[in-house]
This record gives sequence, structure tokens and C-alpha cells, in this order.
Amino acid sequence: MGNNASHLGIQVDRPAAEWGGRLDGEGAEHLRWHQHVNSDRFAPSEEHSTSRPVALLGFASDAGVLRNQGRTGAASGPQALRAALSSLAIHQPRAVHDAGDIVVLGDELESGQVRLAQAVSGLLNAGTMPVVLGGGHETAYGSFSGLFDHFREHPDTRIGILNLDAHFDLRSAPRRSSGTPFKDIANDMQAAGRDFRYAVIGISEPNNTRVLFDQAHALGVRYLVDEQCGAGNLEAVIEFVREFLGSVDQLYLTIDLDVLPAATAPGVSAPAAYGVPLEVIHAVCRYVADSGKLGLVDVVELNPSFDIDARTARTAARLINTLIGV
Repeated sequence: MGNNASHLGIQVDRPAAEWGGRLDGEGAEHLRWHQHVNSDRFAPSEEHSTSRPVALLGFASDAGVLRNQGRTGAASGPQALRAALSSLAIHQPRAVHDAGDIVVLGDELESGQVRLAQAVSGLLNAGTMPVVLGGGHETAYGSFSGLFDHFREHPDTRIGILNLDAHFDLRSAPRRSSGTPFKDIANDMQAAGRDFRYAVIGISEPNNTRVLFDQAHALGVRYLVDEQCGAGNLEAVIEFVREFLGSVDQLYLTIDLDVLPAATAPGVSAPAAYGVPLEVIHAVCRYVADSGKLGLVDVVELNPSFDIDARTARTAARLINTLIGV
């Protein structure tokens, strides 16, 4: 372990693997992800683009899901996401680099989150936008910690978290898990004297106890339940996002794939009986991508062991493709 992603100046546990996929030609008009990642051949010149380079970073972890009594398998999520991205077409060139993986061995979650935070902070310092490929939702604590470290010396920067998720993940527990990340973040923000700005789209009322709703209310969490997020309510959902974006300067978007209906995303730890339609989740991603405030993304809870025809991985890849704007 301890390989250096030299082109990005960060330490990772496992270097980027080779990308491969369908090949139709070598010109820009034939370009697919596997031809584009880690290559600057088709990157736009500085004078023609205001888009920051993107850095993909895997967080191969099952520890948080296991502690939260969920179905393990999310440690294989990063590679499944890369496979689903590989043959997607590139239409708008933007530099995309694969920085490799942070790997959590066994139950060593806390040290893995520290390494993830250091890598995310390093990528931000290098001028890239990190896209973290999880891993369970324990990924979020490491992702946010890296963003917070990056802005630690800028206390006036208002950092917001937008979580697309069926769950609040605000559990109070002696040890971190996939169910605790946002309570852990809230505790850290309180200790630092900073505001905790957290919004969730897609909360499933039957899958969150009254204790969790009370915790959300006590922390000032803004949220929409899944029944408020149907396609017919898309305008209201976008207005919710617009208002939240107006209260922050930098946004961390975290997508727990169990926000989607089980028919769309079967390959997760906790499939959703109801869920938020892909049309709505995709529209939120496009709106956020166009806001100019997106600083960090992670996509979590993909469990390839339970996926069907890579349905969940392909859906996640489409969302990442939209967020990056390629």
C-alpha cells in the first residue's frame, strides 16, 4: 500500500487499474470514457474551458455497512462503477483522471476514512473536483472531512451537504458506520463552531425511526420524503434544491443509490420499496452540476453482488456522467 498518484500528488492504497471498453476509433468523434480517462489528448485548452479537471477516487469499504448490519459487497462498488463508465461516450471534453483506491481492510474503518479525507483534501488542493466512488455511506465522513480540511482556513465559506438518500444516516453510536456519517459530521462542525448545513431528498418515513426524525429536526436538517419527490412534483423538488444552494457557497453532493426504486437500483444494501424516480434524481444532478457551486461528489452503496444486469451500476454511471458534464 501507499502508492503515489504522482500526477495528482496524493497517496492511495491501490493505483488506478487499466480502463477498457468498446473501441470505434481514435478520433475525438469516437471518444469513450476508457479512451479519455488519464489522458489529456482531448482535454480542452485553458482558454476554452472553465471546468476544473475531475479526479475519480475509489473507497473500497464494507466495514461501515457491516457495522450497520447491512448486506456487504459495497467494497466492490468502485470497480463496478468504473466498468459501467468505461464505454459511455464523451461529448464535451474535460480532463478526467483516475487516482486509484483507498482500501479498507477488515474493520479498519477509521484509518481508512482518515486516508480518504487526506486524499480528497489533496485532490482539492491540486485544483481538481473529486468524485469519490464508494463504498458504503461511511464514505461520506471521509469525503466531507477532506472538503472541510480544504476550507478550514476559510471560515466564511458556507459548506452544504445535499444527500440523495432514503435514510438520514444520523444515528448516534459508539463507533462509526454507514448509518452515522452525518451525525459524526454534525458533531465535528459543532466542535469547530461552524454551521451544519444538511439537506436530504428522498427520505423514506417507514425506514427512519422517530428518533432519527427528532434528531433531524434538532439539527435543523431540511428534507423531502420520497412521497414528495414524484415526477409530477419535479418543480417543487428543484425549488427545494435552489433554496438550499442559495444558503451555501460550496456543495458536497452525496448520492446513496438506495434513494432510487428497487426496480432501478436493486444492487444496494437496502433496496427501496418506494424510492424517488430516476427522472427526478437525474434532474437534481443536472441542476446541481449547472449551479457552479459543486465542489465534491460521491456515489455510494453500490453492491454488485446483488445487482441485476449491472442495472444499478449503469444508472450510477449515467448520473456521474451528467454531473461531470462530459
